[in-house]
Amino acid sequence: MDAHRYDSVVAHLDARLPACGTTTVVAVDGPSGAGKTGFAGGLADATGADVLHLEDLYPGWHGLALTPPVVADVLASVAVGDTGSARRWDWQRGVAGAELRVRPSRLLVLDGVGSGASVLRPFLSLLIWVEAPADVRKQRALARDGDTYAPYWDVWAAQEAEHFAAEQTRHHADLVVRT
Repeated sequence: MDAHRYDSVVAHLDARLPACGTTTVVAVDGPSGAGKTGFAGGLADATGADVLHLEDLYPGWHGLALTPPVVADVLASVAVGDTGSARRWDWQRGVAGAELRVRPSRLLVLDGVGSGASVLRPFLSLLIWVEAPADVRKQRALARDGDTYAPYWDVWAAQEAEHFAAEQTRHHADLVVRT
């Protein structure tokens, strides 16, 4: 992705102070298949940010609601200058896996559904909502993850709908990106 695509995001970031200790945290949230990971990766490339992918932390296909509090614990540690940690999810075995560690840094991008949850907002300097039409999102997600995701699309979509209705994440976003 072109670096100029992120100029307005960088301008917003330049006007924000870190809200997580000395780490500026940007959340890239939105429904599955919207283009969050691509956008977060491009933003990281343009800014030199570290990225925390929430898909490393979701405890399986039914675990969306459990993930934001785990991320909040990680960020609470980062906010006081410590290394935050959580267990990665081993998707192949369906169990908690190796430890994931997040150190304080200049800029951290959270990538994933739930990254803009209310429990995380006190740590965020910027919340970006990424969206695309539902048919495009489903096509992208299934092309990306194929047979692995197909049986769980409706399960995950229902969790997203419930989460976003309760959290009103798009309403709280500082920027909306359509892909």
